[in-house]
Amino acid sequence: MDPPATRRILGVLEWPRQVSVAERRSLLAGGLGWMLDAMDVTLYALVLIEVRERFALSDSEAGWIASASFIASAVGGALFGLVADRIGRTRALLASILVYSLASGACGFASGFWSLALFRVVLGLGMGGEWSTGATLIAETWRPEHRAKALGLMQSSWAVGEALAAGVAAAVGLLALRSAWLSENSWRVVFLVGVAPALLCFWIRRRVPEPEIWRGRSGPARVPLHRLLEPGVRRHAVIATLMNAASMFGYWGLFTWIPAYLKRPEAEGGRGLALLASTGWFLWMCGGKFLGYLLFGFLSDRFGRRRCYFGYLLLAALLLPLFAHAESTVALLVLGPLVAFFGTGFFSGFGALASELFPTAVRATALGLTYNLGRGLSALAPWAVGAISVEVGRSAPERGLAVAFVVLAGMYLLAALLSLALPDSRGRPLA
Repeated sequence: MDPPATRRILGVLEWPRQVSVAERRSLLAGGLGWMLDAMDVTLYALVLIEVRERFALSDSEAGWIASASFIASAVGGALFGLVADRIGRTRALLASILVYSLASGACGFASGFWSLALFRVVLGLGMGGEWSTGATLIAETWRPEHRAKALGLMQSSWAVGEALAAGVAAAVGLLALRSAWLSENSWRVVFLVGVAPALLCFWIRRRVPEPEIWRGRSGPARVPLHRLLEPGVRRHAVIATLMNAASMFGYWGLFTWIPAYLKRPEAEGGRGLALLASTGWFLWMCGGKFLGYLLFGFLSDRFGRRRCYFGYLLLAALLLPLFAHAESTVALLVLGPLVAFFGTGFFSGFGALASELFPTAVRATALGLTYNLGRGLSALAPWAVGAISVEVGRSAPERGLAVAFVVLAGMYLLAALLSLALPDSRGRPLA
């Protein structure tokens, strides 16, 4: 092996030894918060069938509840971004985790459509806040040459959280086989487990410091929002928001409905898998997600943010129609992790890309707005998938979800094209 190649390999293996205590703790705080956020968000998708039956909801109504939480996440991202720029990244992160975990537990006490929708909206506020505060904390703490790797590791924890949620749902489902009461209320127990992330706040408060760049800023604590209107900042913010809206329309539409798609009978457009089989399949896709998130950071530090972003989104757009129309179990088994790899891994790039585009004084606000406003604009995706499924299902019930998934592929393609309009900010020092 030639010496340059050897040095590159050694560099990949050696970089963890260079991580400081502050960098490690910021990554742990942001990563664990994001992982547990994923768990709480995914719990709804995993008990969607049971919730629909308990409250007699249509596909459109069930999708609307999910959409409402994503709309709220746009508000939460902007709100907690402002809070983080005002009082600090760590304290804002702590508050966001408290909000989403307590709201998740409250879902277990829902008595109908409106109370469940209200609790999911509150959860959405915290969900939006966690990403913007956690990503800003990590981006400002880590050195430029390793920033994308760290944010990729943070994003990869989302797949771990989804897998954790699947494990919780499967464990409760198995216990429900032995208990009539639990069988009737298993979905409530699953939601109550979602309050566990609140315990993380005790450690964050004691052990995670604010980034030096934020503590060393000059001027008043008031956030200079006018800087968001500067021509360069405004252009980047608009393009990033639209790109996020398109890509997350594809993501939320697909992965909100994947568990139901796997469990639903084939005559109704699903795959007809039993609980354990569908859970295992979901975990298999989570493995693809984890690798997609993780590798994006390393690829992005090596080849650039924009090039990797475009490649991931383009391949997701090409693979999703094949997955939607796969007729054999083997095809699903192969395509599922690939769709998850490319259809979710791109998320790892946005924290690094956006943090290098916006100034420190409004960084958390800009990340919160562009990421979560995009999520808010994409919030109709779960409802849209349900509505398309219902409409197509009137004439061809077995094709409803497949057609909806092809529409989502078009949104991935649009996001890929929009990514080309942003500059490649690889490794840029933060200002």
